[in-house]
Amino acid sequence: MRSQTFIIVGAGQAGAMAAATLRQQQFDGDIILIGKEYHAPYERPTLSKEYLTQSETEPKYLFSEEFYLKNRIDLRIGQPVSRIIPAEYCVVMENGDKLRYDKLLLTMGARARRFPLLDQLGKNVYTLRTLDDAQRLRQAVKEGKRVLIVGGGVIGLELAATSCELGASVTVIEQADNVMGRCAPPLLQHYLLNRHQEKGVQFFLDTNIVSAQKRGDELVLVLSTGETVIGDIIIYGIGAEFRDKLAVDAGLVTHGGIVIDEHCRTSEPDIFAAGDVCLQREPLTGELQHRETWENANRQATIAAHAMMGLEPPQPGAPWFWTDQWGINIQMIGKMQAENWHIKGDLQSDKAILIGTENKILVGAVAINQGREMRNLRKLLANPMTDSF
Repeated sequence: MRSQTFIIVGAGQAGAMAAATLRQQQFDGDIILIGKEYHAPYERPTLSKEYLTQSETEPKYLFSEEFYLKNRIDLRIGQPVSRIIPAEYCVVMENGDKLRYDKLLLTMGARARRFPLLDQLGKNVYTLRTLDDAQRLRQAVKEGKRVLIVGGGVIGLELAATSCELGASVTVIEQADNVMGRCAPPLLQHYLLNRHQEKGVQFFLDTNIVSAQKRGDELVLVLSTGETVIGDIIIYGIGAEFRDKLAVDAGLVTHGGIVIDEHCRTSEPDIFAAGDVCLQREPLTGELQHRETWENANRQATIAAHAMMGLEPPQPGAPWFWTDQWGINIQMIGKMQAENWHIKGDLQSDKAILIGTENKILVGAVAINQGREMRNLRKLLANPMTDSF
């Protein structure tokens, strides 16, 4: 029987973990892992935290060079794919080479959503999505610098804390009326806002940027409230643009991302996708949703690898993600839009659990410096029972 070839386009978290899972599940064919960046697959969560604050810290690579050699994973970095031809079961490289596949996995991830009003300022305007971005920021954020952060989501708040730790003064500008509005319950939003303010971070909430200009070495932003903020550096994080062009051009079903089923299969039966680039239907609502988390990249990589081999994929658990800010570890699991939230513990001591319920049933939880409780919370969410909180 002819040996099969599985190609993975995208050498990030999902792509590398899928390749590793294929070997763990005894796939014996050829695996080609193709990455556009000139770096082997690396961990992204550290880029906004210890990689910036500790100048001697090296990138946290997912696997060693020996791992890829030992497991016969053909890692090709710095080699972009220009198109996919599903009818011919091949991908075309930027240099014109064609690589044939039996199964194809797309894990291209996402890029930072652009903000042209800020981009036109040129120098000293940054985003953070890749290792190269982090290396540039490492040189820019210094003691005494005035850092303006546009966007009060997870990445914005992590960068606010990190920049302060490096000795910068920090201002956060957010168009919503609170921070982390898309992914955190109100109790957690208010808690984090207070903690940042206590550390000296200044916030402008419920406002937009109406003009941006350079004045000498200074960057000047005028807000819709009429206020003006001035800084030396701007870092913005206003969402993501999903790298689905290859899929669009190949005729796959997309909707601002690659649409996949519960087995990570696209509209083409032998093409799969995993990680940030994907959209999956929520079981209860049927709505298409992105899950841009480290854990989801790993989970979908595992599901896709099993499905590519014709194996029954593992059952997904409740969605989980985390953030570290000011030395506080915050882990979130389940539904963050729960109707009711209750506090167990003491938020003032930075040690508590937030319980999210609907009809007195546990549907979500937040552990603040209580990581050991996550195992129990996972079990409770997997087998919810009516209770009184």
